[in-house]
Amino acid sequence: MTTQTRLVSTVIARPWTDVYAYASDPRHLADWAAGLARAQVEPAPDRPGTWIADSPMGRVEVTVAPENDLGVLDYVVRLPDGTEVPNPLRVVPLDDGAEVVFHVRRREGMSEDDFAADAEAVARDLETLRRILETD
Repeated sequence: MTTQTRLVSTVIARPWTDVYAYASDPRHLADWAAGLARAQVEPAPDRPGTWIADSPMGRVEVTVAPENDLGVLDYVVRLPDGTEVPNPLRVVPLDDGAEVVFHVRRREGMSEDDFAADAEAVARDLETLRRILETD
C-alpha cells in the first residue's frame, strides 16, 4: 500500500502539446528518464503497447497510457520480479508552456531516505526533459 506521495514538477517553455508528444513516445525514455531506461527502449514483440527497457533495476517492461488529449502520461513499470509499479505523470498547460508533474509514490517497505532519493532522481529526469525540449 502507498503511504505517501510527493509531487515533483518542472515548467517547460514549450507548448504542452509538444511536451506531451515527445514525452509520450517510449522511444525517447532513454534520452530523459535515466531512472527508468539506460539504453534504447524496444517494443515488446508479443504485447502491443508494452516496451522493454534496460533500467537501473534490471530489464523492465513499460506500459504507457494510450494517447489522449488530457496530457495523461501514466505508465506502469513491471520490475524483473513481476511487481507492477504505477507511475502517474501529467503534462499540464501553463500559459504558453507546460508543467510536467510526476507523482512519486512511497512503496511499502521503502525507507524515508530511499523515498527522498527516488524523488531526487525524478527531479533530475524532469530537468533533463526540460533541457531537451527547451533547446530542441
